[in-house]
Amino acid sequence: MNMKKQTTRTNPDIPIIYEDNHLLVIDKPAGVLSQEDHTGDPDVLTLCKKYIKKKYNKPGDVWMGLVHRLDRPVSGVMVLARTSKAASRLSEQIRNNKMDKTYWAMVEGMTPPSDTLVHYLEKDNRSNNVSAYKKPRGKAKESKLSFETIKQNANYSLVEIDLFTGRPHQIRVQMAKEGHPLWGDYRYGEEGNKDGKEMGLRAVGLTIEHPTLKKKMTFNADVPNLQPWNFFEY
Repeated sequence: MNMKKQTTRTNPDIPIIYEDNHLLVIDKPAGVLSQEDHTGDPDVLTLCKKYIKKKYNKPGDVWMGLVHRLDRPVSGVMVLARTSKAASRLSEQIRNNKMDKTYWAMVEGMTPPSDTLVHYLEKDNRSNNVSAYKKPRGKAKESKLSFETIKQNANYSLVEIDLFTGRPHQIRVQMAKEGHPLWGDYRYGEEGNKDGKEMGLRAVGLTIEHPTLKKKMTFNADVPNLQPWNFFEY
């Protein structure tokens, strides 16, 4: 089942792609946190709880489970759980690599038509930076993705990425390691976006098994007519 985006929105502007008694699927804007942090800036979890509370006039606190995250500068499809049963079953799908995610990335330079990348990634928790190595090293974890080039010019390539593993900053680090850092990713090599609140990475597709209906559902996010996505015509 392929779900079209609805027009319902939270505040600030977070489009709701799908909702039922167990799930809330959103199109996370770039620059919005997935979860509250020390900054006190708006975050997806708090905003979506407020949305459900207001829409259904619920008394007291609203429960909602954050089963996966997108980095603050990354936009696109996220699924949140409205029940503990849904949270548990979605988390199990993630652990078993049964949640399929598709990303579009705008990267520097001209990429090959397609490729599969395998690196070993290690995160420094103090700096929150991730390093990539070509060979096994210490506690570094094997990380794998494949991509296909959709469009390109002399400066940038638009690639569609499928993840085989889910490591912190994986797409950003692996593409940068190959000489193709993401547009706007100041942390791993692109100098065009120092505020770090937006970059050329968007989760355009998410496929899950519904936690109670037991059927596969695919949710898609449109590509906005904004930088860097308007570098090419689609």
